[in-house]
Amino acid sequence: QQEEVIAAIVANEEPATFANTIEELEYSSPMLTRVSRVFFNFNSALISPEIQAIAQEVSPMLSAHRDNIMLNAELFARIKAVYDQKDQLGLNPEQMRLLTETYQQFARNGALLPAEKQARFREINQELSLLSLQYSENMLGDVNAFRMVIENEADLAGLPESAIASAAERATNEGHEGKWVFTLHNPSVMPFLYNAHNRELREKMQTAFVNRGNNNNEFDNKKIAAQITNLRIERAQMLGFQNHAHFVLEETMAQNIDNVVNFIDQVWAPGLAL
Repeated sequence: QQEEVIAAIVANEEPATFANTIEELEYSSPMLTRVSRVFFNFNSALISPEIQAIAQEVSPMLSAHRDNIMLNAELFARIKAVYDQKDQLGLNPEQMRLLTETYQQFARNGALLPAEKQARFREINQELSLLSLQYSENMLGDVNAFRMVIENEADLAGLPESAIASAAERATNEGHEGKWVFTLHNPSVMPFLYNAHNRELREKMQTAFVNRGNNNNEFDNKKIAAQITNLRIERAQMLGFQNHAHFVLEETMAQNIDNVVNFIDQVWAPGLAL
């Protein structure tokens, strides 16, 4: 459906305007957006082999679909034509923001690259889509695999009744009648870390939580993290940035690494010392 809308925008013989180009693009994917949000939220929360298989199939498809839009030279030419005359169009602040962000989004996704570099840009995005998906699945794999079974009721000191009741119900469902089971899922791990009086058990939970994807098992992410890092660096440098951090920060309040470093030195680190 979105491809049809994009094709219609490109085929429009009238000069590019905010309405027939920018607005049309903004509203070009209602169904794809709805379905994607539902599916990937489901994939993050209730993962299964079947859902994983679908995610691994559709992620490269979605990456290719996005690249086909962002690297569509005719579409970008229309966007640029509107952007180049933005100060003469009488746009309101919301329209100006949408126009500016649309142009920058295309520029930051390779639209200004020469054709010979766009092919490699597509390859990087395809690889990153699969690696990022695998990274997330590995994190969730470690979360799902972890169980801390508590047998001594005294070790529950400090925990709210709701957390204790949930742990008891989980224990019963998993064959540990009369005990309490805690996991690394947020509704379980967070109340435990915030409230449990037993320091050793809090340390055990904290160590497991921060080491998700870092346990030298089938869910280990170290190799994937290195691959993602290298691909992000390559992509950022293709776009004229020193590294991925410079690329990401350009659109944030910090804007650049120097501002982040200054904030750490002048505000954050002294606050920790206090």
